[in-house]
Amino acid sequence: MLPSLKSLTPRKILKWTILTATVIIIGTTLSYAIVSINAIGRTYDDTAQIPHRPVALLLGTSPVTRQGEHNNYFDTRIKACDQLYHAGKIDRIIASGGNYQGKQRWGCNELQAMHDSLVCRGIPDSIITLDYHGLRTLSSIQNTKAMGIDSITIISQHYHNERALLLADHNDIDAIAYNADLPTTLTRRAKNFAREFLARVKLWLDLLTH
Repeated sequence: MLPSLKSLTPRKILKWTILTATVIIIGTTLSYAIVSINAIGRTYDDTAQIPHRPVALLLGTSPVTRQGEHNNYFDTRIKACDQLYHAGKIDRIIASGGNYQGKQRWGCNELQAMHDSLVCRGIPDSIITLDYHGLRTLSSIQNTKAMGIDSITIISQHYHNERALLLADHNDIDAIAYNADLPTTLTRRAKNFAREFLARVKLWLDLLTH
């Protein structure tokens, strides 16, 4: 039971602050760990080892960051998709994301950029489907299920793939994932790693609230 406001002393306030912080830290750590454990044995770094799946879900990202800089995450996801296709491990690609032209300072049509980059690498236009309603990882997964697809290879960075795999499980999709390379910039890696902790907490809130 929570103490009444009148009974709070500086010592009790400190005690409840520490207790609350501890619960938040433990909960956040557990939410991160469970997602990672669920993905064990289901993510791949080598095209020679990953099984063939007819459909790949390429999770979207913009070629330009919110600061107007070139986004290396975009390059590595396109490269990963190219590797899978030319290794004969996928037959069809669903690129999922959004069009942010005029909505953000450096916003662009990320799906058009993804499409053009894939075609430039020799991937046929005829096998690429653009899902403009995949504004979140959750909606990308749900939209794929709505297309009648229940088996996919997810393409993104490994920590994003782990989260997407749990969402795929929740939507009754048999999924594996191929890990795109991480950018070499350590500051960007650290920033995205920290943001992933919060994203996984949001993941559990999404699942609990349907």
